[in-house]
Amino acid sequence: MQNHDQLTIERLGGFGGFGGPHLKSKGELSLSGLSAEDLRAVDRLFPGDRQVSAPKTDGFRYRITRWSGSELQTIEVSEEEVPPFIQSAVKDSLE
Repeated sequence: MQNHDQLTIERLGGFGGFGGPHLKSKGELSLSGLSAEDLRAVDRLFPGDRQVSAPKTDGFRYRITRWSGSELQTIEVSEEEVPPFIQSAVKDSLE
């Protein structure tokens, strides 16, 4: 991930390993294209005073990566915590 303006998203897991090992669910969002409200929603996902919950065993989880200053930050959160505009950026592909 080179672009400091990008949010990179991966959907992982799911019931019974949905899709098998060859189905990849990934996406990207340009942070500069997001509204102020959506940017606040992204900020709320990342640690600080936020309580991180453990993803459900059979549920999807999302690995989200962004740049903050000069640091790359990555989190994993349960599907229920991910705003719809981030979920909709993810596309499935066979690899």
